[in-house]
Amino acid sequence: MSTSRYSADPSQGVRSRLSRRTLLAGSTAVLAAATSGIAIPTGAAARSGRSAASARHGRPSFHLPSRPDTVAWGYMDAALPPVLHVAPGDVVTIDTLSHQGMINGSDPAAFFGAHGIARGDVLQDAIDVYAAKQPEPGMSVHVLTGPVFVEGAEPGDVLEVRVLDSRARVPYGVNKTGPGSGVLPDLLDGDSTKVIELDLKRKLAAVADGVRVPIDCFQGIMCTAPAPELGKVSSRPPGAFGGNMDLRDLTAGCTLYLPVFNDGALFSTGDGHTAQGDGEVDGTAIETSLTSTFQFFVHKQVDAPWPMAESRTHFISMGIDTDLDTALAVSLQQAVTFLTKNMGLSAADAYTLCSVAVDFEIAEAVNYTKVVHGKIPKAVFAEVPRYWAD
Repeated sequence: MSTSRYSADPSQGVRSRLSRRTLLAGSTAVLAAATSGIAIPTGAAARSGRSAASARHGRPSFHLPSRPDTVAWGYMDAALPPVLHVAPGDVVTIDTLSHQGMINGSDPAAFFGAHGIARGDVLQDAIDVYAAKQPEPGMSVHVLTGPVFVEGAEPGDVLEVRVLDSRARVPYGVNKTGPGSGVLPDLLDGDSTKVIELDLKRKLAAVADGVRVPIDCFQGIMCTAPAPELGKVSSRPPGAFGGNMDLRDLTAGCTLYLPVFNDGALFSTGDGHTAQGDGEVDGTAIETSLTSTFQFFVHKQVDAPWPMAESRTHFISMGIDTDLDTALAVSLQQAVTFLTKNMGLSAADAYTLCSVAVDFEIAEAVNYTKVVHGKIPKAVFAEVPRYWAD
């Protein structure tokens, strides 16, 4: 993007380093790590002394606003000091800011004003962050709120992140694409920036004349901090720590399980979306500032090389790699390992089930890596553990 605020190639100095040192140490190593799988923990609410009902209906314990002193622009780093300390079971409501309107060559008020948005409808915290901070050179564009330190989390643990709620902070969002963007970088001759009206009551977004798509908010980035030896890591490519997975299933009522690489886990989130198709193929979704409410639990020494997720209806495996075939293989191996370790299937039965009933889909295809997620339907099992959101 050729703007004075963001002109660096976000892959420069990051793309090869991340691929070598974080998750892409070669297809053989990636698949070997995947075989250890992740056992989705159950019964966390009971162990913490808090009920699932209180998780859903209780008032948030903490509110974390998005301010210059609570956000990082374009990167994750284990060295960032925590902006909030919480205990397992605590509920935290987190405000996030979309980078759109902040990287487009003018301040948010001017950018959105040029698209018909009144000054009073532009978030003051976006204006404040824009005035006080710059995107980190050589990194990426996402504004991430955090990190949140979760007491008791240590390397080798799993952080369970329950998404209790997620909603838009403003009645508009942005989709930006153009030459060099997305899966078809040569499709367009010029930039296309759409400020899209959101009907928050009807939960519809007007993407074109006569075209409305449903709104279902989720944070494109949810992550623990990468391993400390990696230093600053661009927020664009996802990794074993989670990050920019753009998994549209992670809406309210879903759970994300993230490997922990640092004391306190150091959770951050951002890159809010109000609507996105699998793949995010033009390079962006409907990018919107969101407020999300999370509840955190810690599971000790769970063998988890990759993130995994869960919804009311599915267990969700994930595979991440620059190569789509490898990403699929990692996601498939994760699914097979989950089915053998958690559901008691033989390897042959698990492989068969994945072939006949599990949908493997591309969550995102535009962030140097590919994310393939496998959706294992709970309905095929005679019995599954009760889910907290049921």
